[in-house]
Amino acid sequence: MAELQSRDWNTPELQAQIQAVAARYNQEYRGEAFEVPDEVAALPLYPEFAAGSLTSRITSPFWELAKPQKNWRCLDIGCGGSFLFYPWRDWQAFFYGQDVARVMCDLMTARGPQLNSKLFKGVRQQAAHELDYEPASFDLVIATGVSCYYPIDYWAAVTDRIKPLLKPGGLLVFDVILPELPLAENWAILETYLGAEVFLENPAAWKTLIKEAGGKITGSREGNVFGLYRVKFA
Repeated sequence: MAELQSRDWNTPELQAQIQAVAARYNQEYRGEAFEVPDEVAALPLYPEFAAGSLTSRITSPFWELAKPQKNWRCLDIGCGGSFLFYPWRDWQAFFYGQDVARVMCDLMTARGPQLNSKLFKGVRQQAAHELDYEPASFDLVIATGVSCYYPIDYWAAVTDRIKPLLKPGGLLVFDVILPELPLAENWAILETYLGAEVFLENPAAWKTLIKEAGGKITGSREGNVFGLYRVKFA
C-alpha cells in the first residue's frame, strides 16, 4: 500500500470525510434527532439506534485484548466519551484522547478532570493522523470505531505514524468492520444516512496492512459488526 505523504492529509476528499464524521457525532452528542428515509428507519437495527442502545451492542471491548495496566500511558484515537464510561480509575492508567467531534471533546475536557485529574491527561480535537506526541510516549494506542470511516490507504499511513509513538513492547488495538457479518452491512447503510460514509474493506486487506507495517496480530476478537485486533510491532 502506498503511504500517503504529508501533503495528502489536506485533500478535499479527506477533509470532507473528516468533517462529515465530526458533524455526524456532534449531532448525536448534542442529542439532536436524525432524519432518515423510511427504508432506513425500517432497518431492524434502527429502533436500537433511536433508543440509544445500539452503541453498547457494537462497541469493541479493547480491554479484553489489552487491559490497561497501572501507570500505563494510553492514547485513545477517536475516543468519544470513553474516559467517562470505561473504568479508567480501576485500571489506574493514564488517559490521553483525541476525537474529531468538538461537542464530546468539550464535554470530556470539562468532566474528565472532575472524575480523576491524575489519570485524565486531556483530549484533543484532532483527526487520526494528527499525532503530535513525542516518540515512545505510549504503552497502548487504542483506535476503535474509527478506521471504518476512512479509506484503507489513509489508515495505513496513520499506522505508520502510530508505530514510533509506542514504547518498546507497546501495543496497538484497533477494530475494522467485517462486511460478512449480518449486522455490518445494515450498520454501514445506517451510518451513511446519518452523514458518515463507511468503507467496507476486505478483512484480508487489513491483515496485509499490518504485515506490511511490520506488525503481528497477537490477538483478535469478533463482535457483531467489528473485528478487534491486538498488534505488536517488531
